[in-house]
Amino acid sequence: MSPSAAKPNALAKRFATFSGTALGRWAFSQAVVQAAPYFASIAPRFERLEPGYARVLMKNRRAVHNHIGTVHAIAMCNAAELVMGTCMEASLDPSLRWIPVGMEVDYLKRAMTDLVAECRIEDYGSFAPGDVTVPVTLTDTHGDVVCAARIRVRLSPKPPKGAKAKAA
Repeated sequence: MSPSAAKPNALAKRFATFSGTALGRWAFSQAVVQAAPYFASIAPRFERLEPGYARVLMKNRRAVHNHIGTVHAIAMCNAAELVMGTCMEASLDPSLRWIPVGMEVDYLKRAMTDLVAECRIEDYGSFAPGDVTVPVTLTDTHGDVVCAARIRVRLSPKPPKGAKAKAA
């Protein structure tokens, strides 16, 4: 299946339902952090989610700062994993599951503004079990990429309903 022919899955449909207003996007963001509470530490705001693309805003606030007053490197990693994970979830064939198994990160510039984390998965329609590398960028309000990540994800078949899950 080509990416352009992909049908939105349940997560992408849910975002589409809520995305028409700021309150709806906020509610969707809150639901995501309820499902994966660690991401609440960066207070993400989903701006866009569809098969092959996700964009999340992370506000520049004291809670995500390091000792020199810039956005902490691990807060950026957290945003990168969140945007990759939701993009993967919205894009992947329902017969597959995913888990991150590695991350390479380049910190390119001090992050001193709000950040937008973006993930594009061009060829998700052709994914099969195995490892894939998913690129993520974090851009500041000046349009400069401050962080680039490559997240290695292991894809495996979902076990049948009711079967005990085995590690991927």
